[in-house]
Amino acid sequence: MSLDRVTVDAAVAALRPEFVVLAVAVDGLQNGAGDSASEALLADADAFARAQADTPPAHIVAWHEAYRAFGARPQRTAPSVDALWKRARGGGLPRVNWLVDVYNAVSVRHLLPVGGEDLAQFAGAIRLVRATGAERFDTMKDGQPANDPPEPGEVVWADDAGVTCRRWNWRQGTRTRLTDASTSALFLLERLAPMPLDALDAAGHALVDAILARTPSARIERRRLGPGAS
Repeated sequence: MSLDRVTVDAAVAALRPEFVVLAVAVDGLQNGAGDSASEALLADADAFARAQADTPPAHIVAWHEAYRAFGARPQRTAPSVDALWKRARGGGLPRVNWLVDVYNAVSVRHLLPVGGEDLAQFAGAIRLVRATGAERFDTMKDGQPANDPPEPGEVVWADDAGVTCRRWNWRQGTRTRLTDASTSALFLLERLAPMPLDALDAAGHALVDAILARTPSARIERRRLGPGAS
């Protein structure tokens, strides 16, 4: 379960020198349908988002700027936290499964992108890189499995088998997604300025506390990574 296999490439660090990801690896999980605990977190996140001003918070605006820096248009392919923020302010956050519901709630409540992947499905090293454009990205199109490779220069999370999340945190692939059967996970909580590092850590604590309340015996490892980590 070592986080030594998770890295941030120098090309990404050069793009946003203040970037930090809090990587949280968890083993001994119990996933499944949502329950009263996940529903409470989702309701709190929805209420928090609706109570804010109409203009996007500064932490979301920072992600818009990061997307533009590698050629993406955030109005067309929004950072995950922006997409969730809008859903929370509109009809409310979606219900997927317990783990996804919890990390989506943490994302909105703490204003940062949070991704969750099945740790057992990764192949080799896990890295945040700028894509060559030749990598594979497993997704669904018209209800069928499909390959939708990234554009050259796009910031992606990838492993030895291909891309696991496109456009930094826009869309996760199907290969490593969390399912009801998942018992281990890698959560990636991503921070840009002006978010303080202690706010990033607070989001991590909220996620871990929720997981431990459901599965007290879960084994957890966490580490900050990236050019602004110290």
